[in-house]
Amino acid sequence: MSGGDTAGRLVRPFTLTGGRTKPDRTDFTLITSVTAVDPQPDGGPRPQPEHLRILRLCERPVVVAELATLLDLPVSVITIMLCDLLRVGRITVRPPRPVSRTPDLELLQKVRDGLDRL
Repeated sequence: MSGGDTAGRLVRPFTLTGGRTKPDRTDFTLITSVTAVDPQPDGGPRPQPEHLRILRLCERPVVVAELATLLDLPVSVITIMLCDLLRVGRITVRPPRPVSRTPDLELLQKVRDGLDRL
């Protein structure tokens, strides 16, 4: 493993989620951006060590897929844990920006020109 956090190798994923297999929310995607709230809110349940690892990695915006990679955990486990953190106000979530459905004609022309040169 290259410098990632090894929490996933020490604790079984179902233990991290309290046995839950589905997240509370369905709007998390692989490219949903997550950022820790600064300063962290007072009160609420004390975060587990794995939640604290996520918060440390989210000091700057990071996407769900990258968190899963850095923690060496399945995306489904990360998503459940992110739902926990969002529920208690410890993170903010920004969905991916929608992709325009209208083609960029200038880009398509550049691609075509490039293919013509091949």
